[in-house]
Amino acid sequence: MTFDRRIKIAPSILSADFADFGREIGAIEAEGADWVHVDVMDGHFVPNLTFGPPAVKAFRPHVTTFMDVHLMIAPVDPYIEAYAEAGADMITAHVEAGPHPHRTLQAIRATGKKAGISLNPGTPAEAVAYLLDLCDMVLVMTVNPGFGGQKFIHSQIGKIERLRAMIGDRPIHIQVDGGVDPVTAPLVAAAGADVLVAGSAVFKGGSVADPAPYGANMRAIREAAEAARR
Repeated sequence: MTFDRRIKIAPSILSADFADFGREIGAIEAEGADWVHVDVMDGHFVPNLTFGPPAVKAFRPHVTTFMDVHLMIAPVDPYIEAYAEAGADMITAHVEAGPHPHRTLQAIRATGKKAGISLNPGTPAEAVAYLLDLCDMVLVMTVNPGFGGQKFIHSQIGKIERLRAMIGDRPIHIQVDGGVDPVTAPLVAAAGADVLVAGSAVFKGGSVADPAPYGANMRAIREAAEAARR
């Protein structure tokens, strides 16, 4: 992955048809997805249960872009190697998931994968200040993690702005996840985000049989975000 700050759309397959993941992944990529975002939840750190390493391994052959695996689990360190072996390109862990986030990022990088750190809405930007030199990405949750379709938390805009200032010219992406749509995308893009995760806003109105709405939805989000940067 060559680093750049162009807007990237990363559809969350949590909003896809669970009975047809392979073709859903192919459909969003064909319609313009830059990354494929996989939300891993454990029913403990967040109130939902989703994909283990075998599921991620099953997704991998269908992903031709970049597989972005967001671990909303605690503890996280014992599972890093399994998700790396399953085929993740980026592994993101939460700063709140354990007492040693520095060690967690070291463990991710030791697998050869890109390393991300995520912040829940109640966690300040300053919590990752000492971790940035180990990060390829910082993920700002703009909803409380656990479920799709929640409303965007506008107070997170200031956090994105602070992170952008803290990062400076370092090659670190800022990703935003939660409530991203054509209305909120320009807000986060103007604040400094460059990777936009969207689930229901991408998949609404479409299907594997009729994927054109996926493309239209992604174009609307991308165009709104890019316009905010001009």
